[in-house]
Amino acid sequence: MLQTSLTKHGFRIRTRSGVIVDNLQIYGRDAQEAEQKLMRMYPGCTVMDSRVVAPACNANAGSSFEDVVDLLTTGS
Repeated sequence: MLQTSLTKHGFRIRTRSGVIVDNLQIYGRDAQEAEQKLMRMYPGCTVMDSRVVAPACNANAGSSFEDVVDLLTTGS
């Protein structure tokens, strides 16, 4: 199975009614895909700022179930 890597993108937008929405976060394979998803959710909005959001942790670090159990049971 082919694994696609998704990146979290953050946006600051102005809705078509003029309301500013800050810190919208959308997953996408790239910035263009994330912005396309944004435009479907907020049609007619204006993107004021966009950025790649750094992940809080690396979910793809390759930790196994046993590694997690060891971490929890050792108490460190």
